[in-house]
Amino acid sequence: MTDRPNEVYGFHRVSCRPRQWQEAGKQIAALDARLQTLGGRIYGVWRSQIGRPRDEVTVMTAWNGAGAATRNASFLTTEIAEVVAHEAVLMQPTLRPTTGEPPRRQGNFAFRWFTLPEANWPEFLQLCESAWPGFEASYDSQVIGLWRAIGGKSSVCRALLLTRRPNLAMWERSKIPEGEEEAEVRRKLSRRYDLCDSTEVFTTTLLTAADREDTARWT
Repeated sequence: MTDRPNEVYGFHRVSCRPRQWQEAGKQIAALDARLQTLGGRIYGVWRSQIGRPRDEVTVMTAWNGAGAATRNASFLTTEIAEVVAHEAVLMQPTLRPTTGEPPRRQGNFAFRWFTLPEANWPEFLQLCESAWPGFEASYDSQVIGLWRAIGGKSSVCRALLLTRRPNLAMWERSKIPEGEEEAEVRRKLSRRYDLCDSTEVFTTTLLTAADREDTARWT
């Protein structure tokens, strides 16, 4: 588990005015310095690739405690004119991330939400921890983080997994195991899915990447 128990992350779905997702993303990223004075920071800004509307931006923030996150939850809708609405979920990190360093490499980023009974959470975590090394080694991919949503019913757990692959081709490749080692990784991941009541995924690329810009027309 993380050694930063007071750190809270925000997951934000940000709806933008038509054709204004790129401008909104730039302005959101530029708010990082201001958020740092409020006890937070921009962890990353992503554009939609597959599964979400073109004019929606996904944002993650990191905060020093839930109080700072709650007090400043409306910053996206009050500071950016191109933003018309946004919803947020506060979360705590679990197995990863182990540091506050945000992702910087461009790629195919998958956001996957899981909903599962609280009783299944320990096994779910164990399967993640044991499957990730093989997953990362086999597919040139990285598990950025696994966060658990704060609040809700005590008998139900919601968790967000963020993974990076180099491209969409590797997304497809990672679903088709080759050899015994990859088959074992898939077995663990399949068991993890079986523990859940529901799961949903969408893919993105990173607007705040430091290496290269994504200029494709995905949606």
